[in-house]
Amino acid sequence: MKVRKDDIVVRAAKATDAAGMSFILAEILTEWGSGRASDAPYVRAFYIEHPEQISCVVAINGIGEVLGFQSLKRAGKDNPYGVEPGWGIIGTYVSLGIGRCGIGAALFAATAKAARLARLPKIDATIGEENKTAQGYYNAMGFRTYRKKRGAVCKCYKVARVLR
Repeated sequence: MKVRKDDIVVRAAKATDAAGMSFILAEILTEWGSGRASDAPYVRAFYIEHPEQISCVVAINGIGEVLGFQSLKRAGKDNPYGVEPGWGIIGTYVSLGIGRCGIGAALFAATAKAARLARLPKIDATIGEENKTAQGYYNAMGFRTYRKKRGAVCKCYKVARVLR
């Protein structure tokens, strides 16, 4: 699929986007060899309607197909990543084969704005240590490695404060 930057629209994810988001998530998890859930009800519960959700945005093309999505949650006390409570936890998923056309940057522009509005101090991206593509993406968005744990690299983005 060929995608032009001008064709990308980013908006808040809706329950009706869950099937398209699920397709992308399943595609990626299959490539990773993960058996993690990826069906539409899971996507709706874990990404779109999660109680700690700050933002979940989708990138769509001109005919409404979901090209990718990004989730931002507030880290609670017992989060599975060991992230400092009160920070954000980000997850980014773009359909395989269409990277490097501006989808990730467009998603992060919306997510960074949501993080500022939520007054998050920092955002964590915990990435599999073998996932060099994701590490490169988060580096390009301004994230920096702040810790490593077994099998993962943890990157941090310092959220800029909005001056009033």
